[in-house]
Amino acid sequence: MSNTSRIRSILRSKTSRGLDKVEDPRELLDDSYDQLVKMLQQVRQGLAEVATAKKRIELQGQEMGVRYGRLAGQAQEAMDQGREDLARVALERRTFLESQVATLREQFIALQRQTVGLQDKERRLAERVDAFRIEKETIKASYTASQAQVKVNEALGGIGSQMNDVGDSLERARERVAQMRARAAATDELLSSGALRDLTAAPDADIERQLAALVVNADVERQLQSMKKARVSDPAESSRSQTEGANAWLSIGQGPEAP
Repeated sequence: MSNTSRIRSILRSKTSRGLDKVEDPRELLDDSYDQLVKMLQQVRQGLAEVATAKKRIELQGQEMGVRYGRLAGQAQEAMDQGREDLARVALERRTFLESQVATLREQFIALQRQTVGLQDKERRLAERVDAFRIEKETIKASYTASQAQVKVNEALGGIGSQMNDVGDSLERARERVAQMRARAAATDELLSSGALRDLTAAPDADIERQLAALVVNADVERQLQSMKKARVSDPAESSRSQTEGANAWLSIGQGPEAP
């Protein structure tokens, strides 16, 4: 593979990884889950604010109730003291307080209804967020497993630029090994034939090598003839000579094996 092809393959691989990262459904699911969690937090924050406002109105109403009762007592005490004018002022203030309490009661009831509605929405949204989280993790696990399976299948099937590079490297290695084997065999033949001279060998080593080969051939021929004679004269003796004791190896090369 040329340098240009290799660079092009690397760029394609990086581009593919970039697109996979952008289109990764796991990240999209995480983003959607984060949005739902933020919505749930906003609803809970609104619920807390409504509950605070309702509690403030409730405390204000309790204070008005205490004042309302106190004005009634003051009006009665003024009447007992013969102060009808003072009793009238207390009753007027008590009447005005009733209108304020009525307005405050309407606000309290409205906030109470709003609280119930927000609590119901918060509950349903929390259930939705929890269900989405479970489904999200399931889809992410399935996607991760499928992605791993695709990579394994591509590796086994030899698909992809990386496997192509591995195949090219293996092919080049095979070619180099074949070339080296052929060169080794050729140099062996040239050395044997004398076409190449072994510079490290002693003088006239080629003659010694050829004479040694003649000796080996003669010894092999002698042993074959001896085995043929032994087989014809006494087959049993030939069989015994092949099954001697455990120390028979000590006599190997010490002399002729046949009688």
